[in-house]
Amino acid sequence: MATNTFYFPVLWLVVAAIVVGILAVISGIHFFQHTAAKNQTVREKTPRQLAVLKRLLWVLETLTVLLVAGGISAWYIDSSAEKKTLAELRARLVPAFDPAKIWEAPDPYLAQTDANAEMIAYGRDLIAHTQDYFGEQGLVRPGSINQLNCQNCHLDAGSKPFGNNYFAVESTYPKMRGRSGTLETIPRRVNDCFERSMNGKPIDTTSHEMQAIAAYIRWLSTGVPKGEKPKGTGLMEVPFLDRPADPARGQQVFAAQCASCHGADGQGLPMPDSPRRYPPLWGPGSYNQAAGLFRLSRFAGYVKANMPFGASYQNTQLSDEEAWDVAAFVNSKPRPEHPFLNQDWPDISKKPFDHPFGPYKDTFPQEQHKFGPFAPIVAFYKK
Repeated sequence: MATNTFYFPVLWLVVAAIVVGILAVISGIHFFQHTAAKNQTVREKTPRQLAVLKRLLWVLETLTVLLVAGGISAWYIDSSAEKKTLAELRARLVPAFDPAKIWEAPDPYLAQTDANAEMIAYGRDLIAHTQDYFGEQGLVRPGSINQLNCQNCHLDAGSKPFGNNYFAVESTYPKMRGRSGTLETIPRRVNDCFERSMNGKPIDTTSHEMQAIAAYIRWLSTGVPKGEKPKGTGLMEVPFLDRPADPARGQQVFAAQCASCHGADGQGLPMPDSPRRYPPLWGPGSYNQAAGLFRLSRFAGYVKANMPFGASYQNTQLSDEEAWDVAAFVNSKPRPEHPFLNQDWPDISKKPFDHPFGPYKDTFPQEQHKFGPFAPIVAFYKK
């Protein structure tokens, strides 16, 4: 295929040049024949030459048809072979689903050769660099979100195992969600992030940007059967503590492990050799109280598998206690208020054990729902 990429364009240029040359000769012959037809003297003096030109004209026209037909046939054969080779290669690269195996993002070649490649690439950039499009100087809709990018919560543009990834979105949506009490689609779920995690305005569900984001999310689910949730989806579950998570202890963890990137004030420091900054963890530029990460179990799972810089589910750097405590510290800091407090969880019995706002279907205090210990609450609902 790589060889054909070079040689076939050259071949087409050579064939095209020959055909153009022949057509020029044919045009000259036609001009001479037309002139001779008007001049009896020329016809009488050059009968043999006119006969030869007539035969030559037939030969040249036949040759032109053969060259064009041959070129089209060669192009069709080559194109069909290339498409077949591409389809076979793509089929080999589609990951085989294994529920016992940690799921990884598909091979980038599948995105680059997809019929929707441009949309997938645009969708990935929207998620990785959301500020460039919707931030203060955004190209699409300036000043409509806080200071976060989608991938600040969905690491590696939503492709990292246990990094709040998108692996199961296409396979599990549309689905009923207790938070809204409705059947939610992928665009609705994306707009949830725009309104909560990025404390901003939703985007038009029919827009080019929403279609691109959905195309990228769907591509990340390549190979995942409908209804399945691959291992490594979402966030790590951190074992419960037998005590409440402690913001004071978490402050010590933050100072030792997090402040080098996020700053002592939690507002994020400049990234080395980059015009971008690490994200703010609290304050007006961070996620609001309606975001998923405002639930302690979600934040603890996020930092356990991914923080500080360099950590992964294979190489965690915080203990379970440190993960819970730093989550308690960060989520005890001020941030934008919950904008949907009177709308979320229409059936309060479906509220998660760590939803930090009442009322509840149980008798545990709001403080325990926020900081724990959570095991007694979970046990209550299991009964």
